Amino acid sequence: MRKVALVLGFLLAPVFLAAQAAPASGWQTKVDQDLPLLGHRNWILIVDSAYPLQSSPGVDTVETNADQLDVVRFVIAAINKSIHVRPDIFMDAELPYVQEEDAPGTTAYRDAIAKLLDGENIQSELHERLINEVDEASRLVHVLVLKTRLAVPYSSVFIRLNCKYWGDDAEERLRSKMGTPPPAPGEAPVPQPLPVQPAAPPPTSPEQQAPPAGTEPANPPQ
Repeated sequence: MRKVALVLGFLLAPVFLAAQAAPASGWQTKVDQDLPLLGHRNWILIVDSAYPLQSSPGVDTVETNADQLDVVRFVIAAINKSIHVRPDIFMDAELPYVQEEDAPGTTAYRDAIAKLLDGENIQSELHERLINEVDEASRLVHVLVLKTRLAVPYSSVFIRLNCKYWGDDAEERLRSKMGTPPPAPGEAPVPQPLPVQPAAPPPTSPEQQAPPAGTEPANPPQ
């Protein structure tokens, strides 16, 4: 009987462990649900704890209460597994200049995020400019902001989604073949240059128009 109990316990252990496994966190579920809907020009931001709550209706902010590196790792992996989007990554240009004595933990974060994003194409822009770009984009497209527990300034990771199956070089070749685009509906056409008109004869002076005094007109009236 004891052997049977041991065998049953061994067989049921994986089922029990699976039942006890923690469900995905709310922010992870949010990423998984939103990513298939997101596409070219949408943004996903993984930000530090002091990042402002933006009021634009297109910005959806989620408090993850998670480590920032874990959130970045999860989001990048989800994007890379997708069939439709790839990441264009932006980070604050101020981050390399933050001093450790002013913000403890900055050096460790810089080293960790550089290792995590090794091989990715990362562009640097001023923090205020990035916020303005996101604010402007949110008037047209959806922006997902994931707030983390990180307390390091200028540490946010801005990810602008791009099309995975259509490259930038292909877009450039397409535009060059299209040439000048036609005017949009309702837009005034571009003015075209007028044809060259023949020059008008020079104006005659009053002296040339009136006959000299004391002379008769060439054809006197009858």
